[in-house]
Amino acid sequence: MLKIHGYKGSINVRKVLWTCVELGLPFERIDWGGGTRPVTDPEFIALNPIGMIPVLEDAGQIFWESNSIVRYLAGRERRHDLLPSHPAERAQIEKWMDWQGSDFNNSWRYVFQATVHNNPQFQDAMQVASSWEQFCRMVQILDRELDKTRSYIAGSHFTCADIVIGLSVHRWKSIPLDRPTLPSVERYYDLLCLRDGFRQYGRDGGP
Repeated sequence: MLKIHGYKGSINVRKVLWTCVELGLPFERIDWGGGTRPVTDPEFIALNPIGMIPVLEDAGQIFWESNSIVRYLAGRERRHDLLPSHPAERAQIEKWMDWQGSDFNNSWRYVFQATVHNNPQFQDAMQVASSWEQFCRMVQILDRELDKTRSYIAGSHFTCADIVIGLSVHRWKSIPLDRPTLPSVERYYDLLCLRDGFRQYGRDGGP
């Protein structure tokens, strides 16, 4: 059975949990981080020298970095609907996954810490406003793309890109600040809510 190391509230852990639901894969989740066992513990560092969650164990092999784990599991199960084998088609999915793990992720970190976690180290008003502006700008990019596809982020059907992008959109909706009205993003969110994995680990899984 797969072992997933990381606390359930982590957005990156939830990417992997949702993927397992999509693939029908049983797993055991083991708490690390988020107020549980510290990721600085030598036992965890032995799993991941970077000291970050999630970590996946599969038949003695160790994987880390959430988007890489999502790719691995889809490939392992030969789910070419989620992650195509053809290089050009696959790249259309992976570009969104890579963007989510870099620019999109970085845009919301400060405002999320400030407003949802109420972290005292993230209370500079100008930085909160700047982070929120950047986050909304990123989601507006998604809105324009979704207006073209009329369905999912990379085209007409659900893919791995929607797992990582969808959870970030859910995080955007969790920020307790005024947000622009983005009809295509709202339609997309409603579409994701039809999926068991998103309802469990996105909509109902915390911010």
